[in-house]
Amino acid sequence: MPKKKNMKRKEKTHKGMKKRFKLTRKGKVVTQRPGKGHLMSGKSGRRKRKLSRRHTLEGIIAVKAARLLGG
Repeated sequence: MPKKKNMKRKEKTHKGMKKRFKLTRKGKVVTQRPGKGHLMSGKSGRRKRKLSRRHTLEGIIAVKAARLLGG
């Protein structure tokens, strides 16, 4: 039986991250802002509009998230 070369395992995409985050073409990690799931009647229209925008992750958190997304 031939010996296998010392190969690394292929990293798999984290399925929970895939549902919540997205990688852009330039490699940035974007997600939805938290706080728009329920109890919307108590929030102003301006606040709800701001919560609708995409949020870009920054720093070491973005690096870790990109690795889990396979980027």
